[in-house]
Amino acid sequence: MKQVKAGVAALVIGSVAVFSGMAHAGKTLDAVKQRGQLICGVSTGLPGFSQADSQGNWAGLDVDVCKAVAAAVLGDASKVKFVPLTAQQRFAALQAGEVDVLSRNTTWTLTRDASLGMLFTGVTYYDGQGFMIPSKTKVNSAKGLKGATVCVQSGTTTEKNLTDFSKSNNLNLKPVVFEKLEAANAAYFAGRCQAYTTDASGLAGIRAKEAKNPEEHKILPDLISKEPLGPSVRRGDEEFFTIVKWTFNALLEAEEYGVTQANVDQMKSSTEPPIQRLLGTSEDMGKLLGLDKEWAARAVKAVGNYGEMFDRNVGEKSSIKLPRGLNNLWSKGGLQYAPPLR
Repeated sequence: MKQVKAGVAALVIGSVAVFSGMAHAGKTLDAVKQRGQLICGVSTGLPGFSQADSQGNWAGLDVDVCKAVAAAVLGDASKVKFVPLTAQQRFAALQAGEVDVLSRNTTWTLTRDASLGMLFTGVTYYDGQGFMIPSKTKVNSAKGLKGATVCVQSGTTTEKNLTDFSKSNNLNLKPVVFEKLEAANAAYFAGRCQAYTTDASGLAGIRAKEAKNPEEHKILPDLISKEPLGPSVRRGDEEFFTIVKWTFNALLEAEEYGVTQANVDQMKSSTEPPIQRLLGTSEDMGKLLGLDKEWAARAVKAVGNYGEMFDRNVGEKSSIKLPRGLNNLWSKGGLQYAPPLR
């Protein structure tokens, strides 16, 4: 009987070892390490989220997510190739393996989660769909837009939400559809549409960056949908999914415990257990991800904690100046909440 028990115990231990080994490997992680570069799918240019300057340098909240992953995995936030994708191109590019991660202001929905071969790794921005109109228009509510022409991008939840909202409220809204965001922007500012609809954060960014005079355009207070935006990876590679998910969680955890881009090295001397685990000075949490113990410290040092990312790209330190709102930490009345890093 003792021999049988010993055999069973050995089998269990062996199974655990095999399972643990599987957790450390993944075809996407292997490919990223082999090429020495993370390939990140982003928008064709959305202020505050992903936009390239005249020198081809990308910046934005979605861009920072990819830089953080590159820092965690490769030790260098600059080792990212950004691939601009339209709304219609993005899912096919991820499915075909043309990008490792899609970080492109994409709404997490059941259909996308269940049928497009992708997994969302979290919510980096809680948003809702809104409307922008010229300030001179005497309308103060989206329901006052009856019969209006509305610029909208095709291949998005925005287009579907517009149809639902119009039908539910008998508004007879007339969509003017464009494949590319830039074309929709240009059409609205040229006066081809009486209103423009997309995520409220996107409207704020477009108004701040694209309008000749931002004060000539107002964003109506109505939000007609829930738009949880976040990165996604291919289904079938749970190891890489876990890495991207926990890299973002680490940035949230860093904000909660006061670890910043400027003080991350100093905080390595902290005696607080959560900070020690986060920065790899006590338990080695990185080995569970197939990474080294300083993966999270590098991510924070590369882009700052979540609050710093938010403020720099879309918050008070940006030209967009969006309030934290739902994107504040749970301890400050928001929805951002990281599971325990332990």
